[in-house]
Amino acid sequence: MVMTDIERSAAAPSESVDLLNIVQQHFDQAAELLNLPARLRGILRVPQRELTVNFPVKRDSGRIEVFQGFRVQHNLARGPTKGGIRYHPNVTLDETRALAMLMTWKCALAGLPYGGAKGAVIVDPKQLSTGEIERLTRRFATEISVVIGPERDIPAPDVGTNPQVMAWIMDTISMHQGHTVPAVVTGKPINIGGSEGRREATGRGLTYVLTAAAHHLGLNISDIRLAIQGCGNVGSTVAREAVALGMKVIALSDSRGGVYNPHGLDIEAVLAHKAHTGSVVGAVNADSLTNEELLEAECDVLVPAALSGVITAQNASRIKAQIVAEAANGPTTKAADAILYDRGCLVIPDILANAGGVTVSYFEWVQGLQEFFWSEREVNTQLRRVMTNALQQVLRVSAERQVDLRTASYMLAVQRVADAVTTRGIYP
Repeated sequence: MVMTDIERSAAAPSESVDLLNIVQQHFDQAAELLNLPARLRGILRVPQRELTVNFPVKRDSGRIEVFQGFRVQHNLARGPTKGGIRYHPNVTLDETRALAMLMTWKCALAGLPYGGAKGAVIVDPKQLSTGEIERLTRRFATEISVVIGPERDIPAPDVGTNPQVMAWIMDTISMHQGHTVPAVVTGKPINIGGSEGRREATGRGLTYVLTAAAHHLGLNISDIRLAIQGCGNVGSTVAREAVALGMKVIALSDSRGGVYNPHGLDIEAVLAHKAHTGSVVGAVNADSLTNEELLEAECDVLVPAALSGVITAQNASRIKAQIVAEAANGPTTKAADAILYDRGCLVIPDILANAGGVTVSYFEWVQGLQEFFWSEREVNTQLRRVMTNALQQVLRVSAERQVDLRTASYMLAVQRVADAVTTRGIYP
């Protein structure tokens, strides 16, 4: 089975390098600006629940191998928790904690009635057969079944997992319940309760935010030139959607390298080349460039859609884009943020820019609970509404408090979760 990932945008990296520290720094800054009481800071700075499981899986050879997995629920004040499950050999508990925390802020910023969660198994799915992946998934689902459910915690695909993995989780939980439970996961295949538009949601949501940000800056859509680092599901969707809107994609890369054409790439030809060869490198009518060179290319919009920590204090001053739209989690370091802000670059942070995936996951969850399904047009209309409303609220806070969009986003999200905790009170 080919392991694709409907929420990521490039070959799966480990994002554990200082990500928890970075996320907590952003929280601390927002909490300070909000004058948040110490008791609330203590509650919101750490996960509410963490489950670590060690479970056996029978390999095709008959050998039993024990794998370790996690499910972290950061905060439940605004509703059940929501977040992906990733399969990766370098995943860590700290990485999972950081991503769960990011999901809390992402959901609050989008106005979704969720807290944040994340799950992971330490495994390289490329080294397992389809049958082994299924057995691993079903056993992991059984192990975490004590904390997941439609009204408790709803997993979704992430790095190294896909709709088929979600189908196995749904079936496993349904067998335990004795009836079908479609709302236990999102990102499922459409024929068993998935949502139209879910696969494209992260990339499409980013283009909705990008379009609104361009209008805010007075940019002409047809003049915009994009450079996209990452050509997985998200990066390729952004490229297609941008071209459909009249923008030009001048650079596109994957883990092996990139291609560049100052007059605009033929995106369908480049993606066809990647499908045939495994990489965009060598596509016709395009020059080659490295991933590092792509970040510094002459463009209006830069979309880092692959690795975390790629925009740093060392290269931020050489980035020429007017807008950086973060499709990846944590692609910009805190030091780089300050440099970009000082020179007038508008950074649309990850918890806003890539929130389209969880937004349509919410729509899928609602459809599953109601057993009433929407057309793709209805899904996209609602997605545009949520994403553009979130951007407008962030722009308002940014202007009022004279802070960058990341800080404004965290301030909005943290305040909403803090208000929910305060209103609910502390039990007992």
